[in-house]
Amino acid sequence: MQELFDDIDRWWQAGRRVALARVIGVAGSAPREPGAAMAVSEDGEVAGSVSGGCVETAVVAEALEALTTGKARLVTFGYSDEEAFAVGLTCGGTVRVFVEPLGPRGIDSQIFAALRDQVSTSQPVALATVIEAGDDDAAAGEPAAKPGPTLLVEPDSPSIGSLGNPGLDAAVRRDALGYLDAGTTAVRGYGWRGEASRSDLAVFIETFTPPPQMLIFGAVDFSAALARVAKILGYKVTVCDARRVFATPERFPMADEVVVDWPDRLLARVGPTLTGRDAVCVLTHDAKFDVPAVLAALRTGAGYIGAMGSRRTAADREKRLVEAGVEVEAMSRLMTPIGLDIGARTPEETAISICAEIVALRSANHTGAPLRATSGPIHHCAR
Repeated sequence: MQELFDDIDRWWQAGRRVALARVIGVAGSAPREPGAAMAVSEDGEVAGSVSGGCVETAVVAEALEALTTGKARLVTFGYSDEEAFAVGLTCGGTVRVFVEPLGPRGIDSQIFAALRDQVSTSQPVALATVIEAGDDDAAAGEPAAKPGPTLLVEPDSPSIGSLGNPGLDAAVRRDALGYLDAGTTAVRGYGWRGEASRSDLAVFIETFTPPPQMLIFGAVDFSAALARVAKILGYKVTVCDARRVFATPERFPMADEVVVDWPDRLLARVGPTLTGRDAVCVLTHDAKFDVPAVLAALRTGAGYIGAMGSRRTAADREKRLVEAGVEVEAMSRLMTPIGLDIGARTPEETAISICAEIVALRSANHTGAPLRATSGPIHHCAR
């Protein structure tokens, strides 16, 4: 959603009303994941995308309708394989989109401003929105809820807004903090007062987390290429080398940070912040650098740890690591030789090979094999 902030601010400053459309779920094959968003001004100007195809036209119409009625609504677009191409889906599937006016009847200006500030400064935050509500529960004295109420959850600050009931707010905050830790987005069902055993309400919990980190050790040409590709994938990139003459910002302009230090010392400082979303790539293939780096990396929670080198280098490194006390189970986390077997030779090809391996490892339902050699859905759908 971050790419929409400037356009939304511009429209609001011009006195225009704005509607927001967000993908909250997909089934089958669809090109955008939950959280993909589009903003529409009252005069039909559009920012962002929810599908990349002709579904956009229908979503714009729904957004303008939301501005006319002032009501939020959940819309489902479903298509057969034969119809899919015409509406912008890669094949048959379903896209669920929540459309709401921004303002008093949707995400209000206070919540939106806080969300923008948190996301723009790479601070973790979650936005919880009631997207579906059943009929009122007369026996319990609960009034009918409407789609649209929002709650903004920050880990170290009180929540902003309300979903309509203190118990529901507390339950959603608890779950939102869990989703923030995992970096995931989901739709959850709750009772009117937050009961986990009921599904009177559907709440979309969208998380915004800081970009994943990639630590690259070794100030070499392969590191420069990997930094460029990693930035395209959204990583915050740090290049580290103990040799000051090589570790310079001029040689690595795409890196967010260039650190002159030994790898194990940097990992001692930042290692506790690494999670399953983060990657450590050791490209030195020099025992005095990479063995301490790998040892330190294996003590972190990084989801990907890879080390460059020939098979002979990898075998020698493994022997040294075992001698240093690394157990077989821990050794299985190390991807070496680094990258997928795509015939890469140049630094740029090798960078693609490494990043492809990272994506494949992160996507547990996919193998990294050629698509024509596999069967079943191409995209693993989040529900």
